[in-house]
Amino acid sequence: MANRTDPLAKNIRGTNPQNLVETIVRNKIHDHTFWKEQCFGLTAETLVDKAMELDHVGGTFGGNRKPTPFLCLVLKMLQIQPEKEIVVEFIKNDDYKYVRVLGAFYLRLTGSDVDVYRYLEPLYNDYRKVRQKLADGRYELKHVDEFIEELLTKDYSCDIAMPRLKKRCTLEQNGSLEPRKSVLEDDFEEEEEKEENEGIADGSEDEKDHHRRSPERKRERDRERDGRRDSHRHRDRDYDRDSDMYRDYDRERGRGRDQDRERDRDHYRGRDRDRERERGRDREGDRRDRARRRSRNRSRDRKRHNSDDDREREEPKKMKEDGTDHPDPEIAEANKLRASLGLKPLR
Repeated sequence: MANRTDPLAKNIRGTNPQNLVETIVRNKIHDHTFWKEQCFGLTAETLVDKAMELDHVGGTFGGNRKPTPFLCLVLKMLQIQPEKEIVVEFIKNDDYKYVRVLGAFYLRLTGSDVDVYRYLEPLYNDYRKVRQKLADGRYELKHVDEFIEELLTKDYSCDIAMPRLKKRCTLEQNGSLEPRKSVLEDDFEEEEEKEENEGIADGSEDEKDHHRRSPERKRERDRERDGRRDSHRHRDRDYDRDSDMYRDYDRERGRGRDQDRERDRDHYRGRDRDRERERGRDREGDRRDRARRRSRNRSRDRKRHNSDDDREREEPKKMKEDGTDHPDPEIAEANKLRASLGLKPLR
């Protein structure tokens, strides 16, 4: 009962929200002590207190792949499905960086493409350090903007597969999303205005006003602003193209690795088959040798038995030639006497 999704929760991407976490990782979270002791009975209001106690992010670690408290709270949010306003407040929280990261991770799993870009891209300006627990149990320092970059560009984060995200340029072409505006753009404009004021400081006030209000200068400034915006857009497209290229490369490399594995498996399977055939031949040869030895022993025993029978037959013949074993005792006595005298025995 404690592991079931809230009955009032809506399906996300056509499935139970908890199914966004792989089955093996989900079972490990359900068996973990933190989930049973700290996450039991949490609501959207009490979950904030547990999120404020976080001191690191991460997926699973160690030899038996234990889940981190961060991952347990992510699954708890998927289970109770807090409202979107609460998640947005998590992201806008400037005081607790791990609360902000937790809300961003949950929104990346459950939010729409437009909401993900709208609420996560401003976090590129957060350069605070967070601790991330690696698979071997060690800690690594990472910045919040690096973590957001991982959420927006990588297929996996914290041992959880990220849902497919549309390209930003596609959403801009559809009109769903406005072009990205850099935070430094206003600073660039102020610097340009300052340089212009310094450049025309020696001129008259009329010339300054004319220069400031000149439509040509205004068109030139608008052209430069559009050029900077296009450069940002092209940079995003180049970045998306590079990420697609690297993703395709990883897929091809994984496919090649699977083919090599299958080839090695076939090779070893064939080698085992040949060894089994050789063992079968050896066993058959041993069986034949044993049969040959058995037949030889039998023939040898038969010959020995026949020689003993012949010897037994020959011995009575000798005794019969001597005549001493005649059935008639008188003739046998006479034959003994005749044998001593060298005469032929009586028949």
